[in-house]
Amino acid sequence: MKNDLTSSFRPAIVMTGLFAILLGVGYPLAMTGIAQTLFPHQANGSLVMDRGKPIGSELIGQGFASGRYFHARPSAAGKGYDGMASGGSNFGPTSQALVDRMKDDIKALKPPTAGQPIPADLVAASGSGLDPDISPEAARYQAPAIAKVRGIPQERVAALIDASVETPLLPFLGDPHVNVLALNRQLDQLAAPVAR
Repeated sequence: MKNDLTSSFRPAIVMTGLFAILLGVGYPLAMTGIAQTLFPHQANGSLVMDRGKPIGSELIGQGFASGRYFHARPSAAGKGYDGMASGGSNFGPTSQALVDRMKDDIKALKPPTAGQPIPADLVAASGSGLDPDISPEAARYQAPAIAKVRGIPQERVAALIDASVETPLLPFLGDPHVNVLALNRQLDQLAAPVAR
């Protein structure tokens, strides 16, 4: 009887161990190897490098404090753009804390033209708090102030924005957007003096 129990449990134990090794070690190693071979940039976090050092990721938003740069959406992730505390604020539309934060954000934006509506994504945080993109309208809204601070023609900044707009493959897959980090890097190159 004891021998019968042992012989009936043995295949279950062997199969559990086999599939644990196969699916817990073999499959992840195979997928990692394939990803590193075919898509190394994406598999390593889509890092943006500058002089051999990572300065950000194409997929994770970050804050820009200077008026020389385009600003991303407000972040409710930790103390702002904290990848370890990704998440929204969970404030509802009747929350006074949300209203106060949005009022502060609106004051900080200083509308370039009286009566010009502020794009919603400049005052509304994303669900993750780490959205790297803004709408083209949000970028265009910030353009006059950035052009003034940098002392470059507003038309050049507007052309840079237009060239940076990414559209989805199919219209129902999302809206046109601009990656803030990529736009700011191009802005630095645009404003850099020409070497002679």
